[in-house]
Amino acid sequence: MKVILAEKPSVTREIAAIVGARTRHDGYMEGSGYQVTWAYGHLVELKEPEDYDPALKRWSLDVLPFIPERFELKVIQASSSRQQFNVIKRLFRSAEETVCATDAGREGELIFRYILAMTGCEGKPFRRLWLNSLTPSTIREALRRMRAGSEYDRLYAAARCRSEADWIVGINGTRIRYVREKESPLKAASACR
Repeated sequence: MKVILAEKPSVTREIAAIVGARTRHDGYMEGSGYQVTWAYGHLVELKEPEDYDPALKRWSLDVLPFIPERFELKVIQASSSRQQFNVIKRLFRSAEETVCATDAGREGELIFRYILAMTGCEGKPFRRLWLNSLTPSTIREALRRMRAGSEYDRLYAAARCRSEADWIVGINGTRIRYVREKESPLKAASACR
């Protein structure tokens, strides 16, 4: 079975119609040798500091800056996200071929690769369905021109670098500002100039 992962349910429906996946299941469409599913956007994210060490839940300047030795991932905690992730995980693990059909661009690539890693299927080869439009003719042409997922490794590397850099600046900057504002609102305001 070929499993196609789109970023949104609406894109899933468009692709499913073209490949003949017309049978609706909980979290995916199936038919003609395909299972087409969706991610609701980001289902997987970088762990928070307290996920690495519960002591980091308390915001203190003593532990900043916090930069993990190795960034780790977690599934978003919303029950609908966890449920959909489990559907994707089951489909990916039994797939003979996996196809990335998330949004064309850096963020779509990141969404797919993070999910691939969390499902334990990171070592499996996959193909990339690059869609700039959802017209039937565009989808058919993109299906004919799919490329090896490895051809997009640099795009993923750029996305991952951006994600981790945003995390480092965001987590540490937010905590520094919060702690300083608690110490002295005037001191914090001058530090942000």
